[in-house]
Amino acid sequence: MAQTAPMPMCPMAETCRGMMDKPRSGLWLIIPGVVFIILALAIIISPQILGGLVATAQIVMGVAMLMMVNFMRNIGRRLRNVHN
Repeated sequence: MAQTAPMPMCPMAETCRGMMDKPRSGLWLIIPGVVFIILALAIIISPQILGGLVATAQIVMGVAMLMMVNFMRNIGRRLRNVHN
């Protein structure tokens, strides 16, 4: 019979162990769920909120993309300066 090497530990095992040691860290996972439920109830009550939420999400994504482009340009500039 062929011998098998021991399986390496899951990379998330240390993170999970740390979360189990600190029970308050689970609260940070509960908060987004509660916020999404509240937003869904607000949309059901007043559907006009949906347009504002979509617009806000698009603005946030646009700003994030601009920040990412700026970051990438800075990295490119640094690499060009290193090679010159």
